[in-house]
Amino acid sequence: MRLVLMGTGTFAEPAFQALLASSHEVVCVVTQPPPKKIGSERGSTRQIGVGVHVLALRAGVPVWRPDSINTPEAVTQLASYKSDLLVVAAYGQILKPAALETARLGGINLHASLLPRHRGAAPVAWSILAGDTETGVSVLRMTPALDAGDLVVVAKTPIGPEETAGDLEFRLADIAAKTGIEVVDRMAAGPVSGIVQDQSLVTRAPKLKKEMGDLDWSMPAAKLARVVRAMQPWPTAFTHWVRQADGKPPLRLLVTKVKALPSESHQSNPGELLPPPANFSCMRIATGEGVLEIHSLQPAGKAAMDARSFLMGRRYMPGDRLEKGVTAS
Repeated sequence: MRLVLMGTGTFAEPAFQALLASSHEVVCVVTQPPPKKIGSERGSTRQIGVGVHVLALRAGVPVWRPDSINTPEAVTQLASYKSDLLVVAAYGQILKPAALETARLGGINLHASLLPRHRGAAPVAWSILAGDTETGVSVLRMTPALDAGDLVVVAKTPIGPEETAGDLEFRLADIAAKTGIEVVDRMAAGPVSGIVQDQSLVTRAPKLKKEMGDLDWSMPAAKLARVVRAMQPWPTAFTHWVRQADGKPPLRLLVTKVKALPSESHQSNPGELLPPPANFSCMRIATGEGVLEIHSLQPAGKAAMDARSFLMGRRYMPGDRLEKGVTAS
C-alpha cells in the first residue's frame, strides 16, 4: 500500500523505520514545521531524537512540513500523494474530514495509552501522574474527534515503578511500530473492523505546561514522586529553596530523581527540610503525607549533580524549606 506517515518527535521514529522496511511504500512523511526558536523543537514529550524528518531525508522519502494540515491548499497537496492510508504517530495536529478523506482507507492513529483512558497530547505523562500501573498502545481508526475512533489493536505493558515519561515513551514507540505494521498488513489484506470505545471511561491527557513541574509540598510524597517522573524530560520538576538564616535569595532547583517514603511520619510543615542521612546521600523533605528524598538535582546555573555533591557545599539550616510558586531573584 501507499502510505503517508504523519508524526513528530521520537515516538514516530520507530514507526517510520518499520514502515520503510515493510513491503509497503512510504510516499511522504508529514511532520510539524520547523520551530521558530532554535533548539525548541519538541515531540510528544518534548524529546527530539534523530528527527523523523531527518530519517526520511536520509531514506530519500519526501518530507512535507505544513503549518496547518487542514487548509484547502494542504488538503490538495495531501491528496496529490494518492495514498491508500495515513499512519499517524504523535503528529500534533487534528485532521479534519477533508484531510482524512485524501487517503483511500482514511487513517489510523498510533496512540500511547490504553484508550479511552488518556485521550490527548500527553498520554504518557498523564499515565504516570495518575498512578497507573499499566499502559500501552492503542491503534485506532481515525475520526475528526480527538482519539475517539474504533480500536483495532490494543497492546498492554506494565509501567516500571521508576520509569520516567521519557523512558516509557521510548518503550511505547517500539510497541507502536510493531502494532502499527500489524494493522497496516491486515488492512492491505482486506476490511478491518474495530471496537467502539466506552465513552464512560474517557479521561483526558492535555498538553503539559511548565508550571505543572512546580512541586506542591502539601501533596503526599508518593504523588510528588510521580510528578517528578512524569515531568521528564519536559518540563522537569522544580522547586525553590528558601533559606532563612543567611538571607540569600531563593535558589531554583530542578529535581530529577527522588524516592517516596509514604509511611514515614514527621512533625514538620510540608516543604521543610529535614536532617539528611549521616552520609548526606539525599535531601529529605517533609510533605503532606510522608517524606520525599531527593537523590539528584540541578541548581540554577549549575550542572546536574547528586544530592551528596550538592549538600557538601550547601548545608541547610533550621527553618530552611522548599516552596512552590516562588520567583527567584
